[in-house]
Amino acid sequence: MTPEQIAGLPYRPCAGVCLTNPQGRIWVGERIDRPAGAPVAWQMPQGGIDPGETPEAAALRELREETGLAAGAVRIVDRLDTPVAYDLPPELVPTLWKGRFRGQEQHWFRMHYDGPDSAVDLDAHEREFSRWAWMDPADVVQAIVPFKRDLYERVLRAFGLL
Repeated sequence: MTPEQIAGLPYRPCAGVCLTNPQGRIWVGERIDRPAGAPVAWQMPQGGIDPGETPEAAALRELREETGLAAGAVRIVDRLDTPVAYDLPPELVPTLWKGRFRGQEQHWFRMHYDGPDSAVDLDAHEREFSRWAWMDPADVVQAIVPFKRDLYERVLRAFGLL
């Protein structure tokens, strides 16, 4: 795709969850679908907003699907007033989401969890992560794929975590 074609594509509506524990660490999962030989790719729970779904409902659904934690197990602490967008690297645009989106526009929620780690179930839905960890905020920014680092730093700063 040409740069002009990519620039003409919309952003995919998405919701993201910054899940913190009592120690102020953030839940991240290692993507299971990275290409062979690609660096480890960690991310916070996130995913598309379905038609007719609110960003909050999408965030709670994605959290349940990706971590196994139900809405009643977490508390919404904060949310960003406006969505934050990121662009995919140009070489990924034709392959992700069938080339329909240039990146994602994400509605971010900060949620808190103080239950047992044993409640996390990566197989609660179609598995997206090979493993998970609690990371310090600065480590999350460094562990994320490079094209999302600026977005993650902006989100964590907005939530007062950096």
